[in-house]
Amino acid sequence: MYTKGGVDEILAKCNSYEVEDGIKQDVEEYKKVIHKNNEEMAKNALRVLACAYKILDKEPTNEEMKNIECDLTFIGMCGMIDPPRIEVKAAIEKCKSAGIKTVMITGDHKITAMAIAKELGILENEEEAVTGQDLENMSDEELTKNIRKYSVYARVSPEHKVRIVNAWKANGEVVAMTGDGVNDAPALKTADIGCAMGKVGTDVAKEAADVILTDDNFATIEAAVEEGRRIYDNILKVIQFLLSSNIGEVVVLFLSIMLTKVFANWFGLSNVSAITPLLAIHILWVNLVTDSLPALTLAIDPPEKNIMNRKPRKNSKGIFTKGMVYRIIYQGILIGLITLTAFIVGLNSSKGMEEESRIQIAQTMAFTVLALSELVHVFNVRNNKESIFKTGIFDNKKLLLAILVSSLLVLGILTIPVLRNIFSLALLPMENILEVIILVISPLVVVELLKLFKLNTFKNEE
Repeated sequence: MYTKGGVDEILAKCNSYEVEDGIKQDVEEYKKVIHKNNEEMAKNALRVLACAYKILDKEPTNEEMKNIECDLTFIGMCGMIDPPRIEVKAAIEKCKSAGIKTVMITGDHKITAMAIAKELGILENEEEAVTGQDLENMSDEELTKNIRKYSVYARVSPEHKVRIVNAWKANGEVVAMTGDGVNDAPALKTADIGCAMGKVGTDVAKEAADVILTDDNFATIEAAVEEGRRIYDNILKVIQFLLSSNIGEVVVLFLSIMLTKVFANWFGLSNVSAITPLLAIHILWVNLVTDSLPALTLAIDPPEKNIMNRKPRKNSKGIFTKGMVYRIIYQGILIGLITLTAFIVGLNSSKGMEEESRIQIAQTMAFTVLALSELVHVFNVRNNKESIFKTGIFDNKKLLLAILVSSLLVLGILTIPVLRNIFSLALLPMENILEVIILVISPLVVVELLKLFKLNTFKNEE
């Protein structure tokens, strides 16, 4: 009968070792040599398997089989290595810079686990490694209190894995757990995010997990975190863009209603009900066409260069932070004010014309400035800290295409007579073109200045 297993477990069942064929000696005299060699192999990141045998004089009965693994003869040890993938060390380093602590939980010998963990950059000193036996001697309160100190757990059982996950969760952390076996299922279920191995994982582990890694590669987890952050950032960009644009429209309409009589007196207009910067069809066009294409392409914006150098956001932190609300409000007011300014400039520059023509030119200027300034405003929301000239204007070609298409559609409305009549717009005089261009780019100029003086974000808001 041949038996294999962990060195300590096999030695506990042996009473002799084989010096050479047929010659045996008491194993107690040889244990020091065995342990020394086992330790040397483990330090070289080898998983050590001990082998033993027992000669039987007859086939054992079922009852004898229950306790047959005793009085064995120790044969020797076999060292195996499962080298980490080349990309794992870099992935762990990236996770560390992103504020993610990587912890090793294994059934291997403590020395083997420590050797691999040091090679990967998980372990810095021996005090960070504990065994399942150490966990047995700790209460749940002690483990929760000291959980941040430990990076390697060796010779652990399924119950230990669940305790480790619960201890991290008790510290307010979001826990992702990887595993492939049936014994990993409880911890995978307990973790906030259970990641099962797709290739070598058991069906039980896959059922218990939230995510399945189809390539069984730790680096994929790091890539998934990066992609998750990119998607979350892009959602915030779209929300900031759409809400600030809509607030701009609300501001211009609200102020124009409040100042209708003032405009009538200033510019000598008698048809008070017609004094509005934007018609309903203008607002619908801006919301449904002009804003939609850039918003869709913002969702596929590439990640910021420092995306994996940021600390994880807290679970309790909502989308509408103080900084987010501040940017939405001030940028919305900015867009509203420049649109209203365009309307005033249009009324002022068309003195001497008929009243209906003056209002139509002013509305044309307001519509043009609102539509095109929102397209320019897209660049403001792509990065709230860095200037667009540092982050790159051309790294999202689909966004540029969307802006170009939206701009051409607006210009088509302004230049094609049939469309111009449908939207109740006028052909702008040449002297107003420069004023429109200045107003259109003004949101970009203002926000770039605020970024320069670090007034576009709050301190430590990220």
